[in-house]
Amino acid sequence: MSNTLFPIFLKTEHLRFLIVGGGNVGLEKAETLLRQNPNIKIKVVSKNFGEKFKDLLNDHPHIQYFEKDFEEADINDIDIVIAATDDKVLHQKIKYISNSKNILVNAADQPDLCDFYLGSIIKKGNLKIAVSTNGKSPTIAKRLREVLDGTIPEEIDDILNNLEHLRTHLSGDFKNKLEVLNKITKILSDHPENIESYLAYISQQEQ
Repeated sequence: MSNTLFPIFLKTEHLRFLIVGGGNVGLEKAETLLRQNPNIKIKVVSKNFGEKFKDLLNDHPHIQYFEKDFEEADINDIDIVIAATDDKVLHQKIKYISNSKNILVNAADQPDLCDFYLGSIIKKGNLKIAVSTNGKSPTIAKRLREVLDGTIPEEIDDILNNLEHLRTHLSGDFKNKLEVLNKITKILSDHPENIESYLAYISQQEQ
């Protein structure tokens, strides 16, 4: 199967998520969403909630939760659904109902029922990288995340902010701006450990 996925980054401030499932898988999905936006709008429906999930709900009182079986009405006013139970028949029902209302679904461990995948995410300030294996191996995606997370320095956010500042102050045409930015990135490529060289170059350009 060819990889036809189209990566996008969603602005979570404008979206409402429904998680069906109060066990470890549902907890993992909720934690993933909260890491991206602590104020993200989440509703959780589950007949039972694990103790760790209950702790999460206590720590995030803005999350709506209902201890009951899933019903079609739970999808009302929802933008994205995550099915996180061990009931494959229920997941099929959730996907059918959601898709009939033009709502996208992610079903845990069931790629054939997924309209999208939740990739492993590397977050360093404004830098965000999502890793996907096209549903083949979440474990590999997690390992790649660990490698990249340990490789990319924390200072990358300062670099991004300074590059943005420099970009808005550079004069000349596009070609000139590109040449200056290329020189900066070459410094970082040749000496990634030498942040001071980069900052000195920035100061020279702003004078």
